[in-house]
Amino acid sequence: MIESLNRALFLSINAAPDAGLISVALGLLCGEMLIWGLPLMLTFGWLRGRAATRRAMLEILFAALAALVVNQLIGMVWPHPRPFMIGLGRTLIAHTPDPSFPSDHMTLMSVTAASLWLQGWRRTAAVWAAMALATAWGRIYLGVHFPLDMLGAVMVACATAMACHRFGGSVVDRAHGGLLAIWGRLFSH
Repeated sequence: MIESLNRALFLSINAAPDAGLISVALGLLCGEMLIWGLPLMLTFGWLRGRAATRRAMLEILFAALAALVVNQLIGMVWPHPRPFMIGLGRTLIAHTPDPSFPSDHMTLMSVTAASLWLQGWRRTAAVWAAMALATAWGRIYLGVHFPLDMLGAVMVACATAMACHRFGGSVVDRAHGGLLAIWGRLFSH
């Protein structure tokens, strides 16, 4: 029943055979390009931010890496096929036939939003949450994920961000202090 609903929702969002150039370009922007905002934000936040911003960027990085490890473990235990692996819908981009559940793109976007929210960056978190929704639509539209892959990604992201925020503070603080010391030595001249 759930899988039938998942497939029906996928088909209602996935690109139609007569999809226009603008909708395909929007799908590519949302599903393939928004993710690049994460390394840009982390880099810019580290290079231009104050100590508190650098620490926030480090917590996001740790949460993102932890969430990707969780995703890999889930994929090993339950290797759910991607839509194109079962001949469903239309696929607009090339993708490896690895497990679809949960979506790594959506996980990274959602863990960033959740981590920012937990750290008190509410407006920035809201922007990232909107970007995460756009990414979810784009990945489904392009034919490489099911809707439940996105729901699973949000669940992994929120749980990982909360665990990292609650239990990983000392690790993040130690890494932050060490990196700031190295940074100061490198760029104090």
